[in-house]
Amino acid sequence: MSPADVDALVVGVSLLGSGGGGDAATFSGVLRQRLGGGQIALARPAELPDAWVVPVGVIGATHVLTEKLPNGREFRDAVEAVTRWTWQTPTALMALEAGGLNGLSALVAALDLGLPFVDADLMGRALPRLDQFTWAVRGLPVTPCALAEPNGQVLVVDNVGAPGLERTARAFLSATGGWAALALPPTELRRAAPESATGSLARALALGRAHAALPRPAEPAEIAAALGGRMLATGRVLEIARRGHGHSFGRGSISIIDFADGSGSGSVVRLEAENEFLLALSDGEPTASCPDLLCLLDRRTAAPRTADTIRVGEEVIALVLPGPPWWRRGDVIGHVAPNAFGLDSPAVLLPDAAGGM
Repeated sequence: MSPADVDALVVGVSLLGSGGGGDAATFSGVLRQRLGGGQIALARPAELPDAWVVPVGVIGATHVLTEKLPNGREFRDAVEAVTRWTWQTPTALMALEAGGLNGLSALVAALDLGLPFVDADLMGRALPRLDQFTWAVRGLPVTPCALAEPNGQVLVVDNVGAPGLERTARAFLSATGGWAALALPPTELRRAAPESATGSLARALALGRAHAALPRPAEPAEIAAALGGRMLATGRVLEIARRGHGHSFGRGSISIIDFADGSGSGSVVRLEAENEFLLALSDGEPTASCPDLLCLLDRRTAAPRTADTIRVGEEVIALVLPGPPWWRRGDVIGHVAPNAFGLDSPAVLLPDAAGGM
């Protein structure tokens, strides 16, 4: 991947974000600067069979990044802390999640530390909770890990499972400014790869390049076909409801009047969200859901939009793209289906998701 690919990657990881994951453009300038005139390889796990890999990324309120700027050492400090704690030197990095800004932040970390980058991650998209890491679902340890925040404070967490790490990390973030770099324990790649989503950034690049090749303006059906998905609605945002949800993340819903048939009297499509879009309903009937990717695009520019930036009156295109194959298996899908977020619906998946881009 070269600097010329950054724009396509930003679009691709934004689509994998499914409305969440933070603004990927936040790290685009940093990634271009780190690349300079060079490249970074997206290595397949089989190319680094003896590697000890550390997943890295940013957690917390990612929009705060534009207010509380990085000091430039967060990833290095977090990786050095887990190295000291485990006595195991990592020989490669991978991403915590492929959706949103963490699709780029882990590449920045690999360039800063001079380590190979493995095209694997622990979500294959964006998801809100640390206990939704693929490693956590499969019982691989997620501690000892380290969090490094911009003021220089580093916290090492050990001897807790993923739910305990979720609670500890959120408490740390609320007391230190909202975001931090996270590095998980060095793990043998041969052991980690089968319990990771692989090829996510290669997919993001392919999605971004397909998006860039679209005519301008493009018809909604053209966009859906180029990205390997299905159109849910084309219309105007009627209502946005945002609300708290106990001690969890904020909840919200976006209602769209669908004018796709040109009649002006289409159905109402509602997207339920918790950071990411989780469930789509058409006139109250579930039509698509997580772990597939529910995406909103600007009707004029086809640019992906995040759930927290949509406003009433905007014209949008709602699409569903195939989700990561790792989550579609019957023994793990329950961790990311709408039921896992308190929504009364099982997973509603694209029937041909395995063949999507």
